Amino acid sequence: MKRTLEGTKAKRQKVSGFRARMATSGGQEVLNRRRAKGRHKLAISAKKLA
Repeated sequence: MKRTLEGTKAKRQKVSGFRARMATSGGQEVLNRRRAKGRHKLAISAKKLA
Protein backbone atom coordinates (compact mmCIF):
# COMPACT_ATOMS: atom_id res chain seq x y z
CA MET A 1 0.00 0.00 0.00
CA LYS A 2 1.19 3.51 -0.80
CA ARG A 3 1.67 6.20 1.82
CA THR A 4 -0.82 9.06 2.10
CA LEU A 5 1.48 11.81 0.87
CA GLU A 6 4.23 11.07 -1.61
CA GLY A 7 6.24 13.77 -3.33
CA THR A 8 8.05 13.62 -6.65
CA LYS A 9 11.56 14.84 -7.36
CA ALA A 10 10.43 16.72 -10.47
CA LYS A 11 7.76 18.67 -8.55
CA ARG A 12 10.22 19.41 -5.74
CA GLN A 13 12.76 20.81 -8.22
CA LYS A 14 10.13 22.90 -10.01
CA VAL A 15 8.96 24.49 -6.78
CA SER A 16 12.12 24.90 -4.72
CA GLY A 17 15.09 24.09 -6.95
CA PHE A 18 17.90 26.52 -7.72
CA ARG A 19 16.57 27.56 -11.13
CA ALA A 20 13.09 28.08 -9.71
CA ARG A 21 14.57 30.41 -7.09
CA MET A 22 16.60 32.33 -9.66
CA ALA A 23 13.52 32.85 -11.84
CA THR A 24 11.89 35.36 -9.47
CA SER A 25 13.18 38.40 -7.61
CA GLY A 26 11.81 37.00 -4.34
CA GLY A 27 13.60 33.73 -4.96
CA GLN A 28 16.84 35.58 -5.60
CA GLU A 29 16.41 37.31 -2.25
CA VAL A 30 16.02 33.90 -0.62
CA LEU A 31 19.30 32.75 -2.19
CA ASN A 32 21.08 35.95 -1.18
CA ARG A 33 19.93 35.54 2.43
CA ARG A 34 21.18 31.96 2.43
CA ARG A 35 24.52 33.06 0.95
CA ALA A 36 24.84 35.76 3.61
CA LYS A 37 24.13 33.21 6.32
CA GLY A 38 26.83 30.97 4.88
CA ARG A 39 24.65 28.03 3.89
CA HIS A 40 26.53 25.13 2.33
CA LYS A 41 23.49 24.30 0.17
CA LEU A 42 21.60 27.24 -1.32
CA ALA A 43 18.73 25.22 -2.72
CA ILE A 44 17.71 21.59 -2.83
CA SER A 45 19.35 19.46 -5.49
CA ALA A 46 18.51 16.15 -7.09
CA LYS A 47 20.34 13.21 -5.55
CA LYS A 48 23.47 12.24 -7.41
CA LEU A 49 23.58 8.58 -8.43
CA ALA A 50 27.04 7.18 -7.83
